[in-house]
Amino acid sequence: MAQKFFTNSPGINALISIRPCWMTHLTSIFMPRLRGTRPSPTTPHVIAMQRLNAMEPNQGELLTINAGSSSIRFAIFEGTNPPQKRLSGKIDRIGLPDTALTLTQHNGIHREPLKITASGHQTALNFLMNWLDAEPLFASVRAVVHRVVHGMNHSQPERISPKLIAELLRITPFAPEHLPREIALMEAFTKRYPRLPQFACFDTAFHRTMPAVARLLPIPRRYSTDGVERYGFHGLSYTYLLDALRDLDPKLARGRVIFAHLGNGASLAAVRNGKSIDTSMGLTPAAGLMMGTRTGDIDPGLIGYLSRNESMTATRFERMVNHESGLLGVSGTSSDMRDLLLKESTDFRAAEAIALFCYMAKKWIGAFAAVLGGLDALVFSGGVGENSPVVRARICDGLNFLGLSLDKRRNSRASTVISTTGSPVPIYVIATDEEKVLAKQAFQLLRRRRIPIDR
Repeated sequence: MAQKFFTNSPGINALISIRPCWMTHLTSIFMPRLRGTRPSPTTPHVIAMQRLNAMEPNQGELLTINAGSSSIRFAIFEGTNPPQKRLSGKIDRIGLPDTALTLTQHNGIHREPLKITASGHQTALNFLMNWLDAEPLFASVRAVVHRVVHGMNHSQPERISPKLIAELLRITPFAPEHLPREIALMEAFTKRYPRLPQFACFDTAFHRTMPAVARLLPIPRRYSTDGVERYGFHGLSYTYLLDALRDLDPKLARGRVIFAHLGNGASLAAVRNGKSIDTSMGLTPAAGLMMGTRTGDIDPGLIGYLSRNESMTATRFERMVNHESGLLGVSGTSSDMRDLLLKESTDFRAAEAIALFCYMAKKWIGAFAAVLGGLDALVFSGGVGENSPVVRARICDGLNFLGLSLDKRRNSRASTVISTTGSPVPIYVIATDEEKVLAKQAFQLLRRRRIPIDR
């Protein structure tokens, strides 16, 4: 009776086709009603149905894509609430001899890395899509979501369409190091899977709450009409960190918080009442704090100096600023903080690169504490922020006047809270997860808009 009842209902039948085990849950809930009785609200099947209602039926899986300068990260999430990661991977060191696809399956099954040949992003992308076609989990993917570094005035995720791609092509000069690769990914997935919905989540969206004074650049105003202003980046990371802090301490998350996303790309954000007030990156991701290979803020007079004395072109200058500077430029050896920490005792250039990085981070923390009118919490994240107790300690050294008191033992163990018990301002270390934010935002769009899915 139950089988006939359920399979005559198209919506429920579709639900069962994705998760056959739900037939048992549905039977235990509806059969008592057909007999004139009510199921107990505490039975496991009722609890399962309540969870099912919370996530909406037929969500399937979702693929997240995050393209970097020399890598493509991806993950497959199950449509639970919140989304659960089932598989993640990365094609790393694209363009180098030792390019590899590394995989992590989140059910305890180990997968061996795959050595591949990828002379560029297009070759790596072709390999990835061929690999996905052969991956059983990809067959259940119902949508793809891309991290897009620059979205100008977009404050919410958007479904990818020819109109949106045309807009992103138009604004490519704002992020020439990132947008061309991201657009190529969207177009490649559209060509191979034309019926698969795709979404874009913008790294700049988090900072659209910044006041006008924080967005303005001190140049002739006519340029602002063309969108030349400070945007800020790492917004998906800050979204995740703010949510994580809210889970740890809801009241604190509504206060005055400085987030420090410190990695090969590095920035800080000043957040008050859950809104971005200011951030260190500006018109492009090259601004703000010194990074692995990027300068951060520099004297604009340097452009004229190098043009006059070395005949440096704008293209050559951009390459220097984005790929040859930062930790790499100052040290002359490496953009990796781990390498420099190993060398600093014997190489003064490595020591100076680390010192400059920590000095600049400390200045930004002081500046943002002034912007916020005080400080209620400091949060470290990113590859360096999460994994380098030495860098965290050097940044916090001398900031006692802001109420920051670092606990050496907690810091060395990378505890969630690394401040002393009596510290007026707590210091946190929180591992970020941009892919989880991508999945969460895309599933929300799918549920809200009831987008039809047909592969």
